[in-house]
Amino acid sequence: MEKAVLGGGCFWCLEAAFAPLRGVASVVSGYCGGQGANPSYKQVCGGDTGHVEVVSVAFDPAVIDYATLLQVFFAVHDPTTLNRQGHDVGSQYASVIFCQNDAQRAVAVEIMRQLEQDGVFDAPIVTRLEGSATFYPAEDYHQNYYAQNQQQNYCQLVISPKLSKIRQKFAHLLQNS
Repeated sequence: MEKAVLGGGCFWCLEAAFAPLRGVASVVSGYCGGQGANPSYKQVCGGDTGHVEVVSVAFDPAVIDYATLLQVFFAVHDPTTLNRQGHDVGSQYASVIFCQNDAQRAVAVEIMRQLEQDGVFDAPIVTRLEGSATFYPAEDYHQNYYAQNQQQNYCQLVISPKLSKIRQKFAHLLQNS
């Protein structure tokens, strides 16, 4: 298994996006990249710790490669808005890739270069590439959030449309296909 650590707005959205993919063994919501150990959701949301909401994705590279994970990542969030995803605003919602090694960094640079060259987005990509950093799992109630709260307004209005996009664009990657 390999690990990808990605931040693209609310971790609930990313967790729901990656969980159904073939080759993904687990997705854990958490925090990365700030100061201080074991931050709480309240501390991170306050913006004082510098941590970003992220997901840690354990995946089998023989089934799904890192480049494919990044393609899904860039499809389900807006990498052109600095510290913002929709109504979620603050540094904790940054678009960031915590590269676990030089190979991941090279793949991320190439994917972002290709997206820019192809003009996929109307504005420049502001996704940060960071080195590996300590990952802190979020509180239990954040784990598997969408699956447990699908009827909640945020899930219906924000996460469900992203999952529809995945089903349309990446149907071939889904576990049930």
